[in-house]
Amino acid sequence: MNAPAPYEPRVPSDSMPPGKAALSVTWAALPFLTLGYATPFTFAAAALWRRSAHLLAASAAYISAFTLLLVLMPDIEEDGTRRVIGILMFVLAVVGCGHAFLIRRRVFDPDGLSGVDNDAVIERVRRQRLLRDKARKLALDDPGLARELRIGRPDLPRQYNDGGLIDVNHAPAEALTLLPGITPELAVRIERVRAETGGFMSAEELSAVAGLPPSLTADVADYAVFIR
Repeated sequence: MNAPAPYEPRVPSDSMPPGKAALSVTWAALPFLTLGYATPFTFAAAALWRRSAHLLAASAAYISAFTLLLVLMPDIEEDGTRRVIGILMFVLAVVGCGHAFLIRRRVFDPDGLSGVDNDAVIERVRRQRLLRDKARKLALDDPGLARELRIGRPDLPRQYNDGGLIDVNHAPAEALTLLPGITPELAVRIERVRAETGGFMSAEELSAVAGLPPSLTADVADYAVFIR
């Protein structure tokens, strides 16, 4: 069974938690929903929150347009004044709304970190480690079953999830390169020495016999399994 493809966000707000995404959309829609009357307050609040020069300049511009609109309102019956008021309301409502939607991510998620769930990442790593430990114990208790389940053989089709183990005694060189720090050259050397010696018992023996850098031993041990 193939693992499901990773989720790809369809729209930018998908990378934010639903509550924050909804709040950002509501904030961006306020200029249009209020016919422009909330636009200066919308941008001023964002400017005070984020202390951004862009937001400060934008809020100053929208406040000026809103102030001019209020000044002209008493003379709305005049044709020229009515046209100016219409332009100002268009700027405050439509332009302000479009502007808000363009920058809402910068206001509500300036660092792009809202979609990062560190706890989920930690839990996933712990689960993979637990799967490796269980698979390694199974291989120690019943090597035949481990071979049937193809533990440590990412090069073969299989269903058993071993957490990313590599069977150093049977996996081809291409699969051996999945071990931490194992280059294609080292993988070929391991394959050659394995054929000469019949296999390895541990990461320490692998490092000593195949001449691997000692610094790799601990990392290799975390992902290696030695099925005989």
